[in-house]
Amino acid sequence: MSAKVIFAGRKLLIATKHGKERQIAPVLEKELGVKPFVIPDLDTDVLGTFTGEIERKDDPLTTLRKKCRMGYEASGCDLVVASEGTFTTHPVSGFIPFHFELLMLCDFSNGLEVTVQETTTDTNISKEEIKNWEQLQNFAARTGFPRHALILRLPDDNRHLYKGITDTETLSKCYIALRAMREVVVAETDMRAMHNPKRMQVIARAAKELVKKIKSECPVCQWPGYGVTDARKGLPCAQCGAPTRTTFSYILRCARCSHSEEKLYPQGKTTEDPMYCDLCNP
Repeated sequence: MSAKVIFAGRKLLIATKHGKERQIAPVLEKELGVKPFVIPDLDTDVLGTFTGEIERKDDPLTTLRKKCRMGYEASGCDLVVASEGTFTTHPVSGFIPFHFELLMLCDFSNGLEVTVQETTTDTNISKEEIKNWEQLQNFAARTGFPRHALILRLPDDNRHLYKGITDTETLSKCYIALRAMREVVVAETDMRAMHNPKRMQVIARAAKELVKKIKSECPVCQWPGYGVTDARKGLPCAQCGAPTRTTFSYILRCARCSHSEEKLYPQGKTTEDPMYCDLCNP
């Protein structure tokens, strides 16, 4: 059954409170024929916040499923899309900032779940202890302020913080207020989607990948959402032949009939540069 038959004309809830519908809605409306909407008071922050006031207790995929379920139960709409972003270090290099964004569509009526992941090192995530106004100005300039918002807080304190700062006057007032309590203030980038254009670009790319995967049908049963569900590492080193941490193959699987296949060398190369080998370059 094609995606057009399944989704055309149906309402689609985008489960977000951070403006992600601006990137997701136009793509899904055009490509799938759905009618996207949001619930303004849907508080997805109860599942965890970037700033730590509410701890995220689950892994990103579990959190994402809960977010979709939350939207379904709050709206009664059986078609829900949500995203979950994580910022860490690059899995190979180990020190470059790394952003991966999960985007999931849940069709609760048809028991269909489709998930894609978009990754990039093009992120401005940063955090620094600030001791004077000049240092804060330099941090702001380096991280793309005011287009990208900032957060100011006291060290190891989730109570005294200011989010979504997007102008110099507010930045100054918040800094002065926090400095009155401590000599050191922590500045960090606000990674919530509506305050971080770089993250919004990744979400837009993820939306296009989601559509592509939804339109990909299983070669056996023609169910939508056939695509990559797992990756196997171990691409051999070009010099010593040992397995590296680089992806060797993708596993494609149908969620309905469980048909699967393995796609070798998804990055278009059969060996990895020795610089990424743990034996040649420990």
